[in-house]
Parts: sequence; C-alpha cells; structure tokens
Amino acid sequence: MTLRWKLSAAIALVSALVVVALSLVVHNAARASMINSARDVQDERVQSALRIYETTGRLVFYATIDDPGLPPELRTYADDGQRATYVQRTRRGLRVWAATPAGNGRVLSLRTGITDRYSVLTDLDRTLVIGSVAVVLCGTALGVLIGGRMSRRLRRAALAARKAADGDTNVRVREAIGGGGRDETDELARAVDAMADALQRRLEAERRVTADIAHELRTPLTGLVTAAELLPAGRPSELVRDRVHALRTLVEDVLEVARLDGAAERADLQEVALGEFVRRRVPVLAPGAGVTVVADAVVQTDPRRLERVLGNLLANAARHGSGPVDVLVDGPFVRVRDHGPGFPPDLLRDGPSRFRTGSTDRSGGHGLGLTIATGQARVLGARLTFRNAPQSAGGGAVAQLLLPR
Repeated sequence: MTLRWKLSAAIALVSALVVVALSLVVHNAARASMINSARDVQDERVQSALRIYETTGRLVFYATIDDPGLPPELRTYADDGQRATYVQRTRRGLRVWAATPAGNGRVLSLRTGITDRYSVLTDLDRTLVIGSVAVVLCGTALGVLIGGRMSRRLRRAALAARKAADGDTNVRVREAIGGGGRDETDELARAVDAMADALQRRLEAERRVTADIAHELRTPLTGLVTAAELLPAGRPSELVRDRVHALRTLVEDVLEVARLDGAAERADLQEVALGEFVRRRVPVLAPGAGVTVVADAVVQTDPRRLERVLGNLLANAARHGSGPVDVLVDGPFVRVRDHGPGFPPDLLRDGPSRFRTGSTDRSGGHGLGLTIATGQARVLGARLTFRNAPQSAGGGAVAQLLLPR
C-alpha cells in the first residue's frame, strides 16, 4: 500500500471515530433532553389535575385514581407523600408517568407515550448518519489529495536519488521535488543532496589519487619496458617481459577506470552496422569464438569504445569461462556467452567491482575488465547486463549489451 492510501485510510479512520463519537454524544444528549422535557410536562399536568380534582372532584388530562398499572416506584413515593415522575420502557416506546398523593391514601396519576417525539430522534439519527458519511468521504478525499502530493514529492526524491546513485552528478533532489515549504520532505532532500555532494567530493579525491599514481608510474614503467626489450633472449627474459607487459596493461587499465569515473568521457558517435562490425572484430579479438547474426541493425555508437567493450567481454569469457564462446547479434543486442562456471553471485548481485575477480588468486586478472566494459557502455548510452545461463541449457556466463539504435 502506498503512502497516499495509508494516509487516506488513517484520515478516514480518524474521521469515522470522531463522527461516531460526536453522533453518540448528540444522540444521547437529544434523547435525555426529550425525556426530561416530557417529565417536566407531566409534572406540571399532574399538579394541575390535582388542583382541579380537589376543587371540583373531576379528573382531567386522562388522570386516574389508584391506577392498577402504576409502577411500584411511584407508589412508594406517593405513600411517602412525594410527587414524582417515572419513565417506563415498553415495546411501543417510552411511557412517562407522573403521580402525586390525592389524600386518604389515594394516588392520582397520569401517563402518556412519547412515540411521536421519538420520531424526531429517528430523524436526528438519520441526519447524523448522512453527515457522518459526508465527513468521512470528505476526509478521505482530503487524505488522497494531501497524500498524493506528499507521495509525488517522495517519488521524485527517490527518482533523483536513484539517478545520483547511477552516476548523474548534476541531479539534485531538492530541485527535483520542487518548492513547497520547509517540511520533512524538504529536509530529507537537503540531507540527501549534502550526502551526495560529500560522497562526490570523496570519490573525486580518490579518483584523482588513483589517476595521479597510475600516471606517475607510466614514466618509470616505460623505461622498464625499454630495458626489458634489451635483455638477451632466454626464458628469464621472457618472464620479465611478460610481467612488465602485465604491469603496463594494469596501469593503463587503472588510468582508463579513473577517466571513466570522472564522468568526463564523451563518445564519438557514428552510425555502425552492428552485425557486420561484430563479424569483423570478433575473429581478431577472440579467434576461437563463434559469431551468429540473427538480425542486423544500424546503431549510433563509438566504434572504438564498442570494440573495447566487446574485447573485454571476450577476454573475460576466455580467461574465466570455458569454450565454446559464442557471440550473438540480434538487432541492437550483442550477447557473449561461454560455457564455464558462470559469473560469481556477488557480481550478479552488486555488478562488476574493480580488483575483484571471484577467484582466490590474481593470476587470472585484476577484475578491471568488466568494470571498464560497464563504464564504456555507460558512456555509449548502452546497457550491459550479466546473468548465468540455466544448467539445463548448458550453463555458462552470459553478458548482454543493448545499444541505442
């Protein structure tokens, strides 16, 4: 249930409780006032009837002497020489009695029903019910309006926060939700913006440190590569050149990750026939991989960055998976699949992470290939997803790239 409907339900419940309580109070007050008024009238009538009876000996107002239906409570009061009234409940409604001593142990009494007056109470109850329903409906409508406005602001804040989490450094939650006073939503937006700014500054500082370190390593590394090439032929020299080459690749990858983290990279977009592009590039990047073009498509992309993404996906499949490696092109989709153990669960859950390969050693890579592929795909405006093929279909890791047409 959304916040709008929760707030509406709460307002409707509170409104219902309030109107029920008020209706009961009004009903009971009106009933008590009606009964008290009827008892006062009966008291006045019995006094008048007693005076006339004592003067003329006639009974008026339908008065009776020693009525056999007189309630025992009134008989007790009359025997004590007191005048009293009494309300009796019957199947037809309420009956009001009034009794007074008439001398010589006799009791003069009057009785009358207030059924007609009860119809007024019924009309009052009907009016209270209609008013209560109207109040609940109006309260619910008000709750929907207030809750809808609050829900829209929170939804905009969540959308802006999600964009900021995806790397959009220009979005601000406070601007996304718009004006509306200094309420809790506004305070939340300011707090999220402050947290995003602080996190952005920290990430930028870390990126600069990483880039500076990698950049400073390039100069001595270049000299190391030159020196390694001058070593005499032999197995030790090959090992040195291999490790120097791996170190150089690592430094270049770290620099590339730092540039991608800076969000300053821009793609040089061109129209590319995707099927033909993949068919020509894959044999160079991974000679043993198979290519299948189901449907060709013309996409807007940067060929150099697309080749980098494709090369990293193929290298990851060759390094961590098992053959055969298949590349499928279906319109704007490019799918790279191997038949190995598949991606580790933490990668499927959190996405690629630098220097995390899912293995206990570093001999198979440094975990930067998929990180770079994801960053380059983001620059291209493409979507790169990872999943594992079901074991019933042979298993393996599946990376799928969706390019904009």
